[in-house]
Amino acid sequence: MITVGLTGGIASGKSTVAAVLRADGVPVLDLDQVAREVVAPGTPALAAIAARWPAVVVEGGLDRKALGALVMADATERTALESITHPLIWARMEAWIAAQHAPAVVIEAALMVETGSYRRYDKLLVVTCSPHTQRARLAAREGYDPAAVERWLASQLPTAEKVRLADALIGNDGDTAELEATTRRVWARLV
Repeated sequence: MITVGLTGGIASGKSTVAAVLRADGVPVLDLDQVAREVVAPGTPALAAIAARWPAVVVEGGLDRKALGALVMADATERTALESITHPLIWARMEAWIAAQHAPAVVIEAALMVETGSYRRYDKLLVVTCSPHTQRARLAAREGYDPAAVERWLASQLPTAEKVRLADALIGNDGDTAELEATTRRVWARLV
């Protein structure tokens, strides 16, 4: 079984590519969703987070924006959070992969290159778009002002770093039909 890491900068279209692959029958695991599950109310990870950062747990649940603001601003805090959540995420991912019966599976994650976890996969598929398109999508999708857009972009590696490591690229500056066709064409060559 081939494991393919799928990543891209924020608002590049990574989730849309994942949806196209899913619709075509490719098993896709969204690690961002797994990350949300491991910190759900009542989990050991949420208890550990509450012990370190009590202010980010409100009414028994995680205030993701408050935690995000803390860890985006401080690499030490981000590393501390990763030491709590990553072992749980990797265990769930490995169990999921083992349960699949397909020639290839996709693991989708936003910060795969930033964390170095792209090395866990046989191939790396990166979704890109122009900086202008990325900024416009991020502002429209999240309602961010220009300063917030720039903070989010600065929190991730430049796209060029991801491209340098990629086994395949999907450019996403066009419409949805074009992205679907490109995804299918690139996937057929990749696996």
